[in-house]
Amino acid sequence: MSSTSPIISVSGLSKTYATGFSALKSVDLEIRRGEIFALLGPNGAGKTTLISIICGLVKPSTGTVLADGYDIIRDYRAARATIGLVPQELTTDAFETVWSTVSFSRGLFGKPKDPAFIERILKELSLWDKKDTQIRRLSGGMKRRVLIAKALAHEPRILFLDEPTAGVDVELRQDMWQMVRRLKESGVTIILTTHYIEEAEEMADRIGVISKGEIILVEEKAELMRKLGKKQLSLQLQQPIEAVPATLAAFNLSLSPAGDELVYTYDTQAERTGITTLLQGLAEAGIRFRDLSTSQSSLEDIFVSLVRERA
Repeated sequence: MSSTSPIISVSGLSKTYATGFSALKSVDLEIRRGEIFALLGPNGAGKTTLISIICGLVKPSTGTVLADGYDIIRDYRAARATIGLVPQELTTDAFETVWSTVSFSRGLFGKPKDPAFIERILKELSLWDKKDTQIRRLSGGMKRRVLIAKALAHEPRILFLDEPTAGVDVELRQDMWQMVRRLKESGVTIILTTHYIEEAEEMADRIGVISKGEIILVEEKAELMRKLGKKQLSLQLQQPIEAVPATLAAFNLSLSPAGDELVYTYDTQAERTGITTLLQGLAEAGIRFRDLSTSQSSLEDIFVSLVRERA
């Protein structure tokens, strides 16, 4: 496959269960090689169903999925071998040791034994001193690390992280994201779902939002923040005012109950001209301010507004 072609291509993908519930509705999506793609959506939006279909765990009702050029149904074994999956649920053999369960996962995909590679993964995930420990004796955070090690054991080119930091401590979360950055640098494509939207804001190259089984937006993170992010300029006034002057009505300013603060909410695309014009208008109206500050909406704010708008 060309290095410029998408590593995952989803076309017309739908999934309707026997109960009649439609989990996915004609989803089209392309994931670029080597990117970190964050898939966001509320509970029940279809995130896990979409991942499960791409990973070959659930059969679609209609549509096609290519993973690194392989059809996930027609070329199942080849497609699945390119993918590593870290699921939400902590499911692994409780009585196996860390070393044996990770080594077994590598063998499942026909990879030759490579103790040095397994050792490197376990050390990167701070599991080396637990290599001979049974899974059942590990903490929840350590079990989560084992799932990641299992997903990486066969050296996949695509890695799915389905809520990987749910219920884990801050230290593990930081270790995990350092590892994700190293994997990206090595050329691995990473698809992430998370409820910690600040993680997506920090890590992702692109953002996809899914709601009620439909992809409602796919955008470069920086562009999404630029286009949909709102900024606020807060002005602390030298003297309180009773009302916003009519000459400034076009700015839709909000005045604090005490009359000593004006807040201007604006689109980032109109930042320069809007602020300049506002400050000129304030001066002409004889309103002086003693301090000002700005704030910007987060990715979480954007996500919540998109989902509400869709609803």
